[in-house]
Amino acid sequence: MGRFDHKTALVTGAASGMGRAAALAFAREGANVCAVDLDADGLASLVAEAEGLPGELMTHQTTIGSREAGHGAVDAAVERFGGLDVLANVAGVLRSDRVADVTEDDWNLMFSVNVSGMFWLCQAALGAFGESGGAIVNVASNAGLMGQAYFSGYCASKGAVVNLTRALAMEFAKDNGIRINCLAPGQTSTPMTGTIRIPEDADIDLMRPYMGYRKAARPEEQAAAILFLASEDASAFHGAIVSSDGALTTG
Repeated sequence: MGRFDHKTALVTGAASGMGRAAALAFAREGANVCAVDLDADGLASLVAEAEGLPGELMTHQTTIGSREAGHGAVDAAVERFGGLDVLANVAGVLRSDRVADVTEDDWNLMFSVNVSGMFWLCQAALGAFGESGGAIVNVASNAGLMGQAYFSGYCASKGAVVNLTRALAMEFAKDNGIRINCLAPGQTSTPMTGTIRIPEDADIDLMRPYMGYRKAARPEEQAAAILFLASEDASAFHGAIVSSDGALTTG
């Protein structure tokens, strides 16, 4: 018996990295999974990799950011599987630059995916959960808990994720069937890490406080934390911001 037998989980960012690892882990533990991403090739390879797992996996290709896209993804999961029990908001975009060089397009993209898309998916999921309730896990970052030079837009968007989670948790604080929590990972070996571009003349001294002391986590390690927060094992967790960053934000 898996922890998510007869349950449905929607996972965003499912074509690669943490999202892919989470989608496979949910299916491995018996969940029906709606895997959401913009990357059609990544989703196709995910389906092949999930073949033979206990849970059924469907894909939904879309770019999140609008209300229509968020509600459409939830509707697709409910139509296919008859309901929704878990929302794992894993999708994220990272851009880095000096403040003076941040473009409007990069700023808007990060807030569209990292914040707006997450909110609309939460709104739709909270309306789709049945009488038994459901669990939401929003993925932020250590960047949402600390300032980082050259990452102003990313820090701002992930800080918004942290406080969005807290606000949603308070609104549903009296509903014992709803649990909303946030995972704040540190450096993780994912394709998104490869998109980091540090200015050539960056001041490394400014960056040392958030370089950390341990090796980067594997996507599967972060996925295990996502599944824990989504499961009944975490029944006492609501409104929690859980750091999985190797003590990066501890000191």
